[in-house]
Amino acid sequence: MSAKKTLIFIPTYNERNNVGPMCEQLFALGLDADIVFMDDSSPDGTGAILDEIARKHERLSVMHRPAKSGIGSAHVAGIAYAYDNGYQRLVTLDCDFTHSPDAIPTFLARAEEADAVVGSRYLLENSLPDWTLFRRALTTLGHALTTNVLGIEQDATGAFRVYNLETIPRALFDLVQSRGYAFFFESLFILHTNGFRIAEVPLALPARTYGSSKMSGIEVARSVKTLGSLWFTNVTKPSRFRLAGVPEIDSELVDVQNWNEYWDKKERATTATYDAIATVYRNAVIKRRLEKTIEREFSKGSCLLHAGCGSGQVDVNLHEHANIVAVDISESALRTYLRENPHAKVRHASIFSLPFEERSFDGAYNLGVVEHFTHEELGRAFGEIRRVLKPGAKVVVFWPHAQATSVKVLGLAHWVLNDVLDKNVQLHPPEPSLVHSRSEASKLLASGGLELVSYDFGPKDLFVQAVVVAKRPD
Repeated sequence: MSAKKTLIFIPTYNERNNVGPMCEQLFALGLDADIVFMDDSSPDGTGAILDEIARKHERLSVMHRPAKSGIGSAHVAGIAYAYDNGYQRLVTLDCDFTHSPDAIPTFLARAEEADAVVGSRYLLENSLPDWTLFRRALTTLGHALTTNVLGIEQDATGAFRVYNLETIPRALFDLVQSRGYAFFFESLFILHTNGFRIAEVPLALPARTYGSSKMSGIEVARSVKTLGSLWFTNVTKPSRFRLAGVPEIDSELVDVQNWNEYWDKKERATTATYDAIATVYRNAVIKRRLEKTIEREFSKGSCLLHAGCGSGQVDVNLHEHANIVAVDISESALRTYLRENPHAKVRHASIFSLPFEERSFDGAYNLGVVEHFTHEELGRAFGEIRRVLKPGAKVVVFWPHAQATSVKVLGLAHWVLNDVLDKNVQLHPPEPSLVHSRSEASKLLASGGLELVSYDFGPKDLFVQAVVVAKRPD
């Protein structure tokens, strides 16, 4: 095992009978590691006992919090402390001896080839000796839910872990919102979602040496609620759980239409219901239709420009078919795009001034973009797209229709929110160029030097968008 700067972190609350023996066992391991206890002002005097032990051992320290603040928040604080002080490995465990300190060397050895190591109660037979039937049922139910609802194969609800802080960026833990017991499965879910390597160490967990479970019925209910919330958010807004790449920003680029504000509002979920419905529709209908259209119009391996990429939810599978370069004027949109498409190529640029050579791309596409420009602006945008296309290359535009069902529904929603309830809500930016007909689409495309190939508006997407295909003439 290579030498790494290691921290062992143990939160405590009413553990006065355990902290002494725990420290003795930790010291007996002879590990090159610092030890930090975090006590939440235990009424039984645990903090004072730890202070006395710390005075005798240079590598042991104690952090005191003014009140009981939640097991998850304690781990968040411990993780922050580890990053702040330059530790490369962080070991976390409980103080009640359900987690044996003797297993720590095995955990650290596994961490040499993994980003996180978790203890598992489900790899050994009879791994929960002396546990009551209720506690067995509770932990088995928790494992079944995290496996089937969140797709986490590992034991996700335990605190005995090692984090490799050299490979896990600190920003990942900023995505974890839970501060109670749900912290454990939410943090592992986010690690899993971002593709980090998670290893397991088999554990047999005895009944607690002293004390009783601190997992109250209220905390169980909160955890179940959090589990449901994580599932729903993962369906409607999966980018919430993904680390964002950092796009290269052109500091001289002026965002005249203030798209950054729009995307920042979406990140803060100020229109959460609308965004959730839109996300479900995009993934269930638009995404599938776009994939079929792109596969039909462009050969595999084509170099495509996504002009005005937005969140990129619908692009996720397209990268297997084509080499996509995504462009947007909003840096906030690009960060969202990179959460949805972590390995994508992105450029911060205006659709009116693309930073590419002439005849660079085999094709281009966009969705829900052109309706936000005036007719004069569309001519400029189509002309710029034409410039970077190879002769004969096609453009696919998903163009919202003026008579779309979505336009009618959103019009009614705006009337209720603003005229009836006086909320002053704008669910989407202005749409001055909703398309009315095939002939109008042809005329606007021609103003930018593009030739209409096909126009399809109908029930395939519930009468929402016209799928328009154009090409650059030879």
